[in-house]
Amino acid sequence: MTDAIDTAAAWAAFESRDRNADGRFVVAVRTTGIYCKPSCPARHPRRENVSFFADGAAAAQAGYRACLRCKPDEVGRDRIAVAEAVAAIETAEEAIPLDELAARVGYAPHHFHRLFKRATGVTPAAYARGLKARRAAEALSDEDRVTPAIYEAGYSGPSRFYAHGAKRLGMSPGAWVRGGAGVTIRWTIASTSLGPLLVAATDKGLCRVSFDEDALALARRFPRATIEPGGAALAALAAKVVAAVESPERDHDLPLDVRGTAFQEAIWQALRAIPAGETRSYAELAAIAGSPGAVRAAGSACGANPVAVVIPCHRAQRTDGSAGGYAYGLERKRVLQTRERG
Repeated sequence: MTDAIDTAAAWAAFESRDRNADGRFVVAVRTTGIYCKPSCPARHPRRENVSFFADGAAAAQAGYRACLRCKPDEVGRDRIAVAEAVAAIETAEEAIPLDELAARVGYAPHHFHRLFKRATGVTPAAYARGLKARRAAEALSDEDRVTPAIYEAGYSGPSRFYAHGAKRLGMSPGAWVRGGAGVTIRWTIASTSLGPLLVAATDKGLCRVSFDEDALALARRFPRATIEPGGAALAALAAKVVAAVESPERDHDLPLDVRGTAFQEAIWQALRAIPAGETRSYAELAAIAGSPGAVRAAGSACGANPVAVVIPCHRAQRTDGSAGGYAYGLERKRVLQTRERG
């Protein structure tokens, strides 16, 4: 056992069967003599019969044996396999078929498909598509012409980009290159159980959703845009945003028109892929975004999220399982997480 483990947080993760805690520690049960991973589906023992160890080797040294149901010692292998697959996708010039990707890391295709999605929140194919879109965003911000940027991002031609990448970017490619100048933004303040909520949108989708802000704050964020009060069309969209606040466990699929760096957009995409009721650590988000060392930057990207709740940055937490930060207060973050878990 190690003093570095926060036993209160570890017990909470074990009680909730938090898959995000798998690989951080193992749970040893005195009455059975076995150790499990935190998400083990077996019936929970009493708290006084539980000890926590840093890993399976430490538990085994103390006389415990691995659970045959949850196989805690395979967690490390699974994470290595996912990391290797992500690296392969990131460096490949063409999309890698699932069969080939799974074979590279030594897993059956269907099993690895589920494993990859559970670890990253998206399938291998969706990860590859997201990577292309991120590269398109980065290239478009650096290029004076749209077409060369599309080819640089890895699309076979403009038609493929417009079918996939343009939808994700929200703004047209030309507008992206010009920094969004000439866009009209309409806004309203909606009432929610968590306080007044600013809802602002372009013709393409939501560009700002935030607590404790007003139209002046919106104008400071978008100094080159035309800012106008919203009408009936925005009221309908705002009602859907309020529904997302009151019932964040549901998939609301709201249109977005957001802007950020390539890394920020990668983190925001990773946040949207997290299933309701689950969390991911900043380290996991950084790895999904293709920059495993950029843990602090992942936290900053969560803080820069322009559309609260819609991009669920409340599902991000620190590696040790603690809440981390939240731009609109930790109490709101806790409420949103509680609502998602039912």
